Amino acid sequence: MEEVDVTIKITDREGVLHEVQAPTDMGMNLMEVIRSFELAPEGTIGICGGMAMCASCQCYIKSEHELPEMGMDEDMMLAEAFYVEDNSRLGCQIPITSELEGLEIEIAPESEVE
Repeated sequence: MEEVDVTIKITDREGVLHEVQAPTDMGMNLMEVIRSFELAPEGTIGICGGMAMCASCQCYIKSEHELPEMGMDEDMMLAEAFYVEDNSRLGCQIPITSELEGLEIEIAPESEVE
């Protein structure tokens, strides 16, 4: 099976657009891609390790891509998160697949944890 990378456009929390190549053959999710390209400061994203138990990897989906349906854990987590919009998703719940070619997202503002 040939290795396929998809191009994903990610706007970081400072408003800077990054166009990254994400591998579809490594079982990565969107949160892990953001972390591997260091598009969010260490310790501010994927705090729960991708278990949909925090909203640190919340992002806004800017393009019309067909994404996996939101699961109950993700839905409940977003119900409690800050800065949630209609297009909010948890990056850890979106696996990198060839269908994501051209996906455009924006990383949500960091939630202040007291």
